[in-house]
Amino acid sequence: MFKKVIATLAMCFAAVSFAAVDANKGSAADLDGLKGVGPSLSKRILDARKEGEFKDWPDLMQRVKGVKEKSAAKLSAEGLTVNGQSFNGAAAPAKASKAAKVAEAKPAKQ
Repeated sequence: MFKKVIATLAMCFAAVSFAAVDANKGSAADLDGLKGVGPSLSKRILDARKEGEFKDWPDLMQRVKGVKEKSAAKLSAEGLTVNGQSFNGAAAPAKASKAAKVAEAKPAKQ
């Protein structure tokens, strides 16, 4: 009987410890509770959120310094969501490469 009680408590603890935290709704403590999110990252998330809620993962990745595709995937695996959605690998809008900028600046010779 005692083993069943311990097993039940362990399962409940595991379920509670993996609760999803939404970047638009979580407090600093909620965000800090996720593996990979420390006080500085939670502060950057909260500061960026003051400008307005995050629309999606690319929006969060663009506005929060230090969150790129690889870290977004890890944070999502730990339970971070944006508007209830986990990260699906959609990268932030790509910045134009240096070569593309040079090509745009120089017209083709004829």
